[in-house]
Amino acid sequence: MPTEATRRIDLVFSLFDANRNGVVEVDDFNLMTARVVAAAADSDEAAKAAIRAAFRRYWTTLAGELDTNGDGVISREEFGGFVLSPERFGPTAGEFADALSALGDPDGDGLIERPLFVALMTAIGFEHANIHALFDAFGPTPEDRITVAVWAAGIRDYYAPDKAGIPGDLLVGQPAA
Repeated sequence: MPTEATRRIDLVFSLFDANRNGVVEVDDFNLMTARVVAAAADSDEAAKAAIRAAFRRYWTTLAGELDTNGDGVISREEFGGFVLSPERFGPTAGEFADALSALGDPDGDGLIERPLFVALMTAIGFEHANIHALFDAFGPTPEDRITVAVWAAGIRDYYAPDKAGIPGDLLVGQPAA
């Protein structure tokens, strides 16, 4: 597994620990969901419901697959299973990618404008400089927009341990190849 993938997974754990108590638990997902939905005030209720469902499924999948001792929280050590068996999370990550990217397109034109992209990624917890670097790596139009499809594919790539040199590596401060 490339070092880049390990760094991406380390960042995901720190972001999922939204309340910063050292473990990932349902409260973290509730907090992150609320932040993301608030950042997408102009999105329709169907898109908001889809992201809520995606976050819920994400937590349910993580807890079911990684909470090896059944204590209702996922430690950093348990989260290592995410890295070792990513095939268990493909459908969940795909649902999340589709829901988040669609949330960024409130007018349904297939394009995501930078301000909303930044707001959503900030709500998740990524750093501003890295968010802008990622948006730029996605090849925005002259009107400073990216496509929903490009963002969804970028999210899927982020969770692929065999990928290196992808735009998502910019989120951990590493240049994409």
